[in-house]
Amino acid sequence: MGYIIKGEKHDWELVVGLEVHAQVISKAKLFSGASTDFGAGPNAQVSFIDAGMPGMLPVLNEQCVEQAVKSGLGLKAKINKRSVFARKNYFYADLPQGYQISQYDQPIVGEGILVLDMPDGSTREIGIERLHLEQDAGKSIHDLHPQKTYIDLNRSGVGLMEIVSKPDIRTPEEAGLYLKKLRSILRYLGTCDGNMEEGSMRCDANVSVRPVGSTELRTRCEIKNVNSVRFVMQAIEHEARRHVEVYESGGTIDQETRLYDSNKGETRTMRSKEFAHDYRYFPDPDLLPVEFDDAFVQRIKAELPELPDDKKARFTSAFGLTAYDAGVLVDEKASADYFEEVAKGRDAKLAANWVISNLFGVLNKQGVNIGDSPVSAKNLGRLIDLIADDTISGRMAKEVFEIMVDTGKAPDAIVEERGMKQITDTGAIDAAIEKVMAENADKVAQYRAGKTQVMGWFVGQVMKATQGKANPAVCSELLKKKLEA
Repeated sequence: MGYIIKGEKHDWELVVGLEVHAQVISKAKLFSGASTDFGAGPNAQVSFIDAGMPGMLPVLNEQCVEQAVKSGLGLKAKINKRSVFARKNYFYADLPQGYQISQYDQPIVGEGILVLDMPDGSTREIGIERLHLEQDAGKSIHDLHPQKTYIDLNRSGVGLMEIVSKPDIRTPEEAGLYLKKLRSILRYLGTCDGNMEEGSMRCDANVSVRPVGSTELRTRCEIKNVNSVRFVMQAIEHEARRHVEVYESGGTIDQETRLYDSNKGETRTMRSKEFAHDYRYFPDPDLLPVEFDDAFVQRIKAELPELPDDKKARFTSAFGLTAYDAGVLVDEKASADYFEEVAKGRDAKLAANWVISNLFGVLNKQGVNIGDSPVSAKNLGRLIDLIADDTISGRMAKEVFEIMVDTGKAPDAIVEERGMKQITDTGAIDAAIEKVMAENADKVAQYRAGKTQVMGWFVGQVMKATQGKANPAVCSELLKKKLEA
């Protein structure tokens, strides 16, 4: 079995469902024309509606509706052609209206699935319960004054898609894979940028445990507003172990909302968990039901890009890549596009190896994404061409690549400037071989006496004599002929 928490009385299984709040990519907010640009000064992008002024009427942003439908289609989910906005009533300082406009029992998107690519090469389906649209709250800032909390309403009213999974996740690793895959799909679709560090994608994790073999769903606790994949995994693991300790000691788990303290690596109580009736949901009297027809859905469906799973399948079938390599390349659309440009008309497996092993290594070291790569796809492709036409060897290519990273220059120019073309002229290599053999008669005798492993030493000496420029394959072939003559 997978992730099991050992207890004295039972072995325990983890049960997790995730609620992801993804900010909709749209120039305007869900119900107002205020800008959604990130990084503006405090309260610089707030309309009267966002500020909760009396008498202000919300007007639905059609772009946000299209983005929700597009996301639903990307999750292979049921699109509901009639949905209703409701008021979710609660008081908080960063919610000036005193209620949040959300969707309750009639969401815009129903059940779907998300396929996880597991480390062992298998796949696993996680059910999507629903996707609904709602407006975001403002932001409370607690660290600018020792006694005061500041409120920034720039985020108030920004469109959110709340994507709720079924309680199908069984390990912290699966939760991490789910978030990465969901973020990848939304980025491919262009419906959410997925930048968790900017708060445009946030996760609430519902965690419970049960004895192995049981099918009951026990009391869950919700860990609120976790803003990184790693922290979500850590929070789930800590919370699951807390539940086991409570149950094993004879206690009970109270349904509550908790916060994750990443510095201490633990969760702590935030508030008792509310139930739906506590929010007094009712249809928003200022908004008509959202209704659209099949033609609306079909138009959006026709505009869908090739999504990660389809692209991965194409990379394995058309390019002959392994499922693992294809999965790594399609994780981000920019990486997949970069690879396709490098691989066009070339050995795709070699291209994948250079992108994954060499380029990604440099990007990770420099802490930049592929959009800021010091080596363009065009130049990396040209480097592979220079290997293919025997201008340089694979070993020399690594040296050229390092210079490309440092200088940004094209590989052709580097090879020309530094005289790095490999020697394929058999006459020049022959001369180097003759010289090495003449100076090392004892090694020649060893080879001819059956100690053929010295061949590697001879190749090394010839490469040294030619300053690493001899074509290794030609060198080995000529050496074998001369030593066996």
